[in-house]
Amino acid sequence: MILRALAISAGLLGAAGASQFPEFSQQYRQRLGGAVDELALIVVQFDIDAAVVGLDRETALAQLATGGVFGARRAETLRSTFARYNRLREDLAALEGAGPFERARMAPAVMDREIARRTLSDYVPAMPLSLEGLSFAAIGFGMLTALVGLSGRALRRLLLGRWRRRAA
Repeated sequence: MILRALAISAGLLGAAGASQFPEFSQQYRQRLGGAVDELALIVVQFDIDAAVVGLDRETALAQLATGGVFGARRAETLRSTFARYNRLREDLAALEGAGPFERARMAPAVMDREIARRTLSDYVPAMPLSLEGLSFAAIGFGMLTALVGLSGRALRRLLLGRWRRRAA
């Protein structure tokens, strides 16, 4: 009886936790989109500035890098910014084209730690009224209910086995 109550309690906790993924995923995608938009402004402005003086991006970066210590440091920062922009833009495209379960599967590969950390720090749990939220809630409930139930049964068998060996 106690094991069943623990399993159901764990299942409810799992349902509440897992049901939050769709909302967190949506808020993460919104932040990711904002980051991509802001980085695009930097990339486009740099490319325009380079084009105005007749240079492509790589040539402009090479010239900037030969402009002393600060120029070299700035060129390296911009290269890093361009790489981050390309990576985040690809991640956003992948997430926007994916369904909820596909987003959950691919989350570790496409999640930017800094954006995820900021999303989580501002995240407020939401009531899962969508089909996605209810589906994740059902999965979380089933997984934790089963985990606690199986763990409890295994522990009970282990303890009963020891008790029976001592009694014999």
